[in-house]
Amino acid sequence: MNLPHSLSSLAPVSREHTQALLDLRAEASAQIKPRDLYTLADRLEAQAIRHGERPFLIAGDQVLSYAEVDSQANQMAHRARAAGLQAGDVCAIMMENRPAFFTCWFGLVKLGVVVAFINTQVAGKPLLHALQTTAAKALVVGEECLGNLQATDGLPALPLWMVTDAETPWPGELPEGVDRTFATGLASAPRTPLPAALRAGIEAQAPTLLIFTSGTTGLPKAARYSHMRWLSSGDVMQVTLEAGVDDVFYCCLPLYHGAAATSVTSTALRAGASIVVRRKFSVREFWSDVARHRISVFQYIGEICRYLLNRPPQAGEREHSLRCMLGAGLAGETWQRWVERFGPIQVFEGWGATEANTNLINVDNYLGSCGRVPDWSRTNLRLVRFDVENDCHPRDEHGFYQLCEVGEVGEAMGFIVDHPDIGGGRFEGYTCAAATESKIRRNVLREGDAWWSSGDLLRQDADGYCYFVDRIGDTFRWKSENVSTQEVAEALGDLPGLELINVYGVQVPQHEGRAGMAAVLMQAGQAFDPQAFYRLTDTRLPRYAAPVFVRVTAAADLTSTFKLRKVDLQRQGYCPDACTDPLFIRDERSQTYQPYSPALLAQLGLPAFVGGQHG
Repeated sequence: MNLPHSLSSLAPVSREHTQALLDLRAEASAQIKPRDLYTLADRLEAQAIRHGERPFLIAGDQVLSYAEVDSQANQMAHRARAAGLQAGDVCAIMMENRPAFFTCWFGLVKLGVVVAFINTQVAGKPLLHALQTTAAKALVVGEECLGNLQATDGLPALPLWMVTDAETPWPGELPEGVDRTFATGLASAPRTPLPAALRAGIEAQAPTLLIFTSGTTGLPKAARYSHMRWLSSGDVMQVTLEAGVDDVFYCCLPLYHGAAATSVTSTALRAGASIVVRRKFSVREFWSDVARHRISVFQYIGEICRYLLNRPPQAGEREHSLRCMLGAGLAGETWQRWVERFGPIQVFEGWGATEANTNLINVDNYLGSCGRVPDWSRTNLRLVRFDVENDCHPRDEHGFYQLCEVGEVGEAMGFIVDHPDIGGGRFEGYTCAAATESKIRRNVLREGDAWWSSGDLLRQDADGYCYFVDRIGDTFRWKSENVSTQEVAEALGDLPGLELINVYGVQVPQHEGRAGMAAVLMQAGQAFDPQAFYRLTDTRLPRYAAPVFVRVTAAADLTSTFKLRKVDLQRQGYCPDACTDPLFIRDERSQTYQPYSPALLAQLGLPAFVGGQHG
């Protein structure tokens, strides 16, 4: 099934055309220099003067103008200063998506404080880790998140400043240590600007944010984000999207994560546009929000698009105001279904990471690609060969890594630019020096060079378009072939009645490599059909890539940004004692997936799973 050309591009445009668009982005990214005395607060104040009465934040029926956001940020700056914070200190924020998140964040920045965003879903050890690894001197906590504090023993002795929330008032006595007077002092604080001298001397290259990576294993790391990088992301995306004052951005991803706090917020602020803030993404409310607020720009992640496609078709769903969307993780098949169903929306699919010093973006609306490199000499990105089976980078006769040829899968790496007057290509790293060093590869292509290691596998085609393949460690080897969990999941993602599919490799005793296993979550009221699943694997996948095992789960194990966790599933494997979900085994003879039984395992020459293994 092919898309009409008017919906999304199937034929590549000229390399020159793409490069011209990328050159505009590069020019925008270089406007702010590392040693410029210019910060996020300076941009906010300038835009508040320029666009004073224009709407900036919209949350339900609440509308805050640029001038009002700036005034409320001033109140936060005065209150935090009175409470003892000063330039260079770190203050953490734990709050759901609402206008107060922005005004508290911006107010702290006006004071020259570095702001650490804390996941609103963490408590206990992960919360303690977040506060310790950022060296926070205070925590601003929304009333809606007080339960996280109550569920955490051993909180460090730091001020806990509560910001009230009319939607979710705390029922009863506040958790120990929470300052109930902070909110009243905030409401009565002056709305006038603080003296700019308080943040004088702060260079654009100084950190302004600490944003935790949303990894699927282990405790997350706090990545440094400079004023320069945050502001430049807005400069770049404003040019890319051709965003203006009439645009309305939709913020439905959590603000403590990089995408919403950087791309959406920095671009809207740069353009003088509006942001519709939703506390949490809602499939049911998405299109009504778009219609109500005339939303024109939407930042997605791939799973959100799948959720929206799973919703039954609605009358008039192609009649909307969305003109473009930006994000990552939109599989080619899902992208095709999206534009066929919802119309010719420009899709800016990209690749990168919170801490990345390089990135890709598809400026051509070219179906399925996460970006294009028309001229590799004009980017610090390279794809280097990676041996999945031996988990290493092959070396040439001189001991250096090898660049990928067209069609080869390799790890994406970014050359680290280290120049006092150049911001692009810097790796700003994490708060932990050891974690920073662990992401750097040295002597990669020549003696003395240094590269950021993404851990992502990509491939390029003959036209320079790149495609995300998988995370290193997720791609596995079976029957002497490499299997990409991402590509298998994409191929099977439109099984009728499917809500989510999580594909991973599990160890099989006495066998080389790992066998494919799929955890499937069906939509409410839908049953897993083993024969239909078999037929789909048979028509879309080579035999070695078809999952050997299936477990039908009752719930998906997702991170807060809809990334699928796999480690526990890999550990449980196909052991019926460790897995209480229904298990199925692929049976070529009956051409279906049969319910798990030791007899069927033996019949297929597969040994029982040894519990506690890691995939």
